[in-house]
Amino acid sequence: MKIDISFLPAYGATFILVFARIGTMVMLLPGLGEMNVPRRVRLTMALVLTAVLLPLHRAAYVVDLGSFGPVLILLGQEIFIGLVLGLTARLMVSALQVAGFVIAQQLGLGFVTAVDPTQGGQQGVLVANFLTILGVTLIFAADLHHLVIAALHDSYSLFRPGEMPLIGDVAALTTQTIALAFKIGIQLSAPFLVFGLLFNLGLGVLSRLMPQMQVFFVGIPISIMAGLLILFLVLGALMTVYIGAMETVLRQLAPNA
Repeated sequence: MKIDISFLPAYGATFILVFARIGTMVMLLPGLGEMNVPRRVRLTMALVLTAVLLPLHRAAYVVDLGSFGPVLILLGQEIFIGLVLGLTARLMVSALQVAGFVIAQQLGLGFVTAVDPTQGGQQGVLVANFLTILGVTLIFAADLHHLVIAALHDSYSLFRPGEMPLIGDVAALTTQTIALAFKIGIQLSAPFLVFGLLFNLGLGVLSRLMPQMQVFFVGIPISIMAGLLILFLVLGALMTVYIGAMETVLRQLAPNA
């Protein structure tokens, strides 16, 4: 009996191309792509998703192993597509960082920093770190990570293998996502902007009425306590708005989900 294995090189090259797209996206996804997640976990996740999606989209790849150049170009295109998909989801996490920074400034906690696990070990404002970790947790709790898998599947209809995405469309998507992230960040911090304005205005009036009073030492503890109380009261509404915005962005990447 003769076993034909001539298809294996092309099949292996197709697997690597699919893995390039999925692995790049997994590397950038919030929650899965963090530096504190073990490399083996991320690699296993990418390999499992590749094994699931490969039979569905193998026919979309036309691999010619007779020349090395076209395969390298196709590999670069797949990495670029995965970068676009993963970066779009990653940019939405920055909305919580913007909101946390503004909230911390209004509460008087802008100088309190800690290691941000979602930024590769960089220092971040403590409130922003809390909101970011909470947001990533809610993404999984709300099953929005299923939309990420659907986005990987639908990406083969949005970005077909062998076709370089239009730079204008990619730039428009990136600009739209950045603008939405900044908009959501400011919306989430709006109650604290109002609180900070009114509180500082009251402190200014108080310092005029009682010049001998140490307004700074009195105002900072009150600002922190009142701000944390407001954060406790509105946290549920803030995260509901954020999860809705994240779902909107992910559904743009997975229109068939």
